[in-house]
Amino acid sequence: MLELKNVSFGYKSQLSVLSNVSLRINSGDFLAVIGRNGSGKTTLTRIIMALKKPSKGEVLFDGQNAKKYSAADMARHIGYVFQNPDRQFFRETAAQEVAYGPEQLGYTTAQIADFVKDALSATGLSHLADAYPQALSKGEKQRLAIASALAMQPKLLILDEPTSGQDALEKQRLMKLLVKLNQDGMAILLITHDMDLAAAYPQRAIVMNNGTKAFDGKVSELFSNAHQLSKWGLTEPAALKISRGLISFGVEQTTSANELSHHLIKLLGRTTHADASTAN
Repeated sequence: MLELKNVSFGYKSQLSVLSNVSLRINSGDFLAVIGRNGSGKTTLTRIIMALKKPSKGEVLFDGQNAKKYSAADMARHIGYVFQNPDRQFFRETAAQEVAYGPEQLGYTTAQIADFVKDALSATGLSHLADAYPQALSKGEKQRLAIASALAMQPKLLILDEPTSGQDALEKQRLMKLLVKLNQDGMAILLITHDMDLAAAYPQRAIVMNNGTKAFDGKVSELFSNAHQLSKWGLTEPAALKISRGLISFGVEQTTSANELSHHLIKLLGRTTHADASTAN
């Protein structure tokens, strides 16, 4: 679907921000882009969205060179949700906000109404169609921004730190939505500093380091080397740290909080059974 070939980029006042980056995003991918601050993550997505043009290399979308594509052209295929959704809102109601993108693309009134209805339903916001966007909670605002992107019928959805500032319940609800969208065939690209989130949901991870692609592979492979993570300025997921410390007790190493919970329940059961046997 989308491919970057040997892409480099630099601002006039800086050294190279991206250097010889190649990657491919396929339909149905769910990937995390991670790396320390200044590693090139945001610039990478700006290149993808045609907000910036590569100094070298090329971007292909569905096999076509995107050199002449504008940001508006790419927005027909790729949805982008900013870290701070407040910056995206300027209309009086949630429904009007969601309708803005399709309106700019020239869809009919009936089509727009359908797109808005479906997008609000998919994000669990139908009951807030007439609400003022700025009055919504942090999690609701983030889902409204996603609804605005979904109304454009994208093939790929890019989210920049979407769970920042959200409580555990809102975060879980948002990630459940992204998993559902991905299962329905949409490609998801998630920029995040949350290693627990990166370990739990995406199947693939890309690590950016000093403007280069340092890793591109399965999430399980990424977190198998603690030294490698440290070199890139990344931390281990909490579940991995805890499970590794309990290996001597028979707990299997895992990056999944759910799997760790399952292992701990089994361990507690064995311990309780052993204590009962000793008491008898």
